[in-house]
Amino acid sequence: MRLVIAKCSVDYAGRLTSHLPEATRLLMLKSDGSLLVHSDGGSYKPLNWMSPPCIVETEEPSDEQREAGIVELWKVTHKKTSDQIIVSIFEVLHDSTHELGIDPGLQKDGVEAHLQKLLAEQIDLLGDGHSLVRREYMTAIGPVDILARDAGGASVAVELKRRGDIDGVEQLTRYLELMNRDPLLAPVTGVFAAQEIKPQARTLAEDRGIRCLVLDYDAMRGMDIADGRLF
Repeated sequence: MRLVIAKCSVDYAGRLTSHLPEATRLLMLKSDGSLLVHSDGGSYKPLNWMSPPCIVETEEPSDEQREAGIVELWKVTHKKTSDQIIVSIFEVLHDSTHELGIDPGLQKDGVEAHLQKLLAEQIDLLGDGHSLVRREYMTAIGPVDILARDAGGASVAVELKRRGDIDGVEQLTRYLELMNRDPLLAPVTGVFAAQEIKPQARTLAEDRGIRCLVLDYDAMRGMDIADGRLF
């Protein structure tokens, strides 16, 4: 991974366009070819990014750009969509490369891992006509617990938690933003599934168009015995 702290501006051109004016930012170039642009705020969410597969090219600025103070240009182009991020660098404050090796991935606790397995086996809990694509669908920023398709064939990303809070909704939101940039998956809707979902998390999820699903762990394991109920 290459980490560059630089005074830069960033322009995104594609299905959407955006502009970040000159400021000091962290640029992360990962070995998978992705680029992430971070500020010193906003927690973990990048200001902009380009997911793989993409090509990173470095160019010399034109005379006009040099007069404006630009010393280096990065052009990051997505191979499938041709979307492009142009990073105009005015000054490099830090530049280092680190070999991180192979990451073992996030290890879920026993209940969450079992919930994922059970939901994959009982995918109809998402709704009639849903089908499983795969568990642990990898994205550039981590694995989505379950990728499924609804009755109409549209993609559905599912994030699973024992107790669903706002952090889980934010995590799924990041996955959805990234996955909806992939024309082979888009449009992708989200399902936030948990044994218990906090009211604030439900409100945030529904505001973002994410469906909430409360899972009965005992029933999914076949331990919900009707004769033992009081009502």
